[in-house]
Amino acid sequence: MKQVQRGFTLIELVMVIVILGVLAAVAIPKFVDLKGDAQQAAMTGVAGAAASASAINYGGCAIATAASQPNKCKVVNDCDDIKAAMSGGAWPAGYSATGTGSTTNGTSMTCTLALAGYTPSPAVTFEVIAAGN
Repeated sequence: MKQVQRGFTLIELVMVIVILGVLAAVAIPKFVDLKGDAQQAAMTGVAGAAASASAINYGGCAIATAASQPNKCKVVNDCDDIKAAMSGGAWPAGYSATGTGSTTNGTSMTCTLALAGYTPSPAVTFEVIAAGN
């Protein structure tokens, strides 16, 4: 009687290892640069939050003044001032904003967001509306 052969041949095992090696060689470079993509996405999120906080702050200033109701209106004269209107009253650790523009109430300024130790490409920008002046 002939016995039924069980298991894999050496050639089959080598082919599986070769296929896994090719897949790893293709997939690993995709995951190597995830840190830069994550930092870019985080910066875009912070910029969106700052722009939203600016619009909400300007709306609050339209119905109140910074002196009469400081909880509804924060004075915003430059790009870095919007952090006072954001949740927590400060930028997340390592972030800062720079830019110039008019400080006339209701005018907008284009601001550039920076993260210590990271230079995004392209630069992350957002609009801030001067308020409370």
